[in-house]
Amino acid sequence: MRADYDSQANAISIELAPVEEAAGADQVHPRAVVALLGDLPVELQLLYPDLGIDEPLRAVARRYALDPEALIAAAAAALAAPNRAVTVDVAVRSAA
Repeated sequence: MRADYDSQANAISIELAPVEEAAGADQVHPRAVVALLGDLPVELQLLYPDLGIDEPLRAVARRYALDPEALIAAAAAALAAPNRAVTVDVAVRSAA
């Protein structure tokens, strides 16, 4: 997944799937909006990450059955490298 922290806008964008243009949006949390292609989440925007990333990203993960730790790792990587895109490889978890 690709993540980018725009320090000027104070927002993180996390691309979940590469698409040209999303067809809809879902405001999952007051600071988290998910771009949709049909019912599929393709990108999320996290506003004001300086106020915390866990709560809004966990809300997105619950709504769309995504891995919250992967979203949090992507957001943290973006925050660590402001104003440039980072790529985070996410593997499928193995059954215990």
